[in-house]
Amino acid sequence: MVCGLVSYICALLGVAFFTLLERKGLGYFQIRKGPNKVGLMGLPQPLSDAAKLFTKELVKPTLANQFAYFVAPVMGLVLALLLWQLYPSDSLAEHFSWGILFFLCVSSMNVYSTLLAGWASNSKYALLGAIRAVAQTISYEVSLVLILLFVLFVCPGFSFMDVKESHGVVWLGFLFVPISLVWFVSCVAETNRAPFDFAEGESELVSGFNIEYSAGGFALIFMAEYANILVMSLFSVVLFFGAGSIGSLSWDFVMMVKTLFVAFAFIWVRATLPRFRYDLLMGLTWKSFLPLALGALVVVVGIMFFVVLI
Repeated sequence: MVCGLVSYICALLGVAFFTLLERKGLGYFQIRKGPNKVGLMGLPQPLSDAAKLFTKELVKPTLANQFAYFVAPVMGLVLALLLWQLYPSDSLAEHFSWGILFFLCVSSMNVYSTLLAGWASNSKYALLGAIRAVAQTISYEVSLVLILLFVLFVCPGFSFMDVKESHGVVWLGFLFVPISLVWFVSCVAETNRAPFDFAEGESELVSGFNIEYSAGGFALIFMAEYANILVMSLFSVVLFFGAGSIGSLSWDFVMMVKTLFVAFAFIWVRATLPRFRYDLLMGLTWKSFLPLALGALVVVVGIMFFVVLI
């Protein structure tokens, strides 16, 4: 109970300062300064933003479905925080023995919070954004699941701890570069990040599924989004970028550094690439990623079957 509470608090603090890293990073990518007015070098800026958003008046649409409207942001954040129970730390006494199945179940439910937020707002822009998000998320979940199966065939076990401990000297990300790249792009699409941010699409849908949210509801939606980015970066490290300590450095510290690097890649992609067209996004997963993931899975299964027969 206490360990879980500490994990959630640390995850929320990480989310807060990751938003600061993104704003600072985007500032320097665009040759300008990021937030630098609040406190020393703008470091308390996330706390200031949180205080502002959670103390503002909560304005809600008159014709919205009130219960679903308020439940959706809370549901999104709860689902995002649940995934932090799978943190594969050596200092934990117990671990999920079926953690990867739990990850698939919880991550597939994330789409309901987005759909609920868009539908309950009773706005055409919000509903369009939610429908696009549902189609996008479900499509890229197929690629994610197939790549997860590919990793499980290479590293047997249904726990992230099992996958972590089964890594050899060479990382899977280097052994299977195309598969790791497909995983990363699918993670970007799954978390609705640029250049795949069609759930929001400011130039097309004003602000997409969250157009009617302000104050605390708006803050909860984006806390869930950034918590998902961090947890997907963590799982990317566990699955593809090795385990174990480096010299005197512990696994937890090494994993934290790698996770920060992968999370920064999300920011880098946002600053570099323009938004995709929606039909190209859907074509990318169904015409490119799905055949590649299926082919890789068939090859691995065939090799393992051949080895067993020998």
